[in-house]
Amino acid sequence: MALRVNYVQQAPEGIAAMRALEHYLNNCELDRGLIDLVRTRVSQLNGCAFCLELHTREAQQHGISVEKLLLLDAWRETPGYSERERAALQWAEVVTNIQLGHAPDAAFDLARAAFNEKELVDLTLVITSMNAWNRLGIAFRPVPKEKPPSAAESGIERR
Repeated sequence: MALRVNYVQQAPEGIAAMRALEHYLNNCELDRGLIDLVRTRVSQLNGCAFCLELHTREAQQHGISVEKLLLLDAWRETPGYSERERAALQWAEVVTNIQLGHAPDAAFDLARAAFNEKELVDLTLVITSMNAWNRLGIAFRPVPKEKPPSAAESGIERR
């Protein structure tokens, strides 16, 4: 796929405003690994290749294991996630797919039990901003920095 529109060049003031929010979120009290895990999950749900590449790389830099990232799509069936991570991932899915259930009380209660009010607002801002970035990425198709390795390059055997 090729870049459709360079949105950074076309709307620098709008992108600067979004980057200011990212600066705030990257420096809030939430653990940076948790933020990256949520950003990656939201990007999985939305199917944004550019954001998936970026945030899986950043998640690893902030201590999230490759195994945890590989199993992220099946986090409910995987024992390797903390209760706080599970609450954040469920809240990320509910807010990303808001049209499906309008943030039901059960999901809110789980998130509220794991996060104080400020953390919950910050978490929701992480989810909201990631959804906005995903929509820019999907609409205008920036190219991920790294192409996926072939099976031979990755050492994975095909059966």
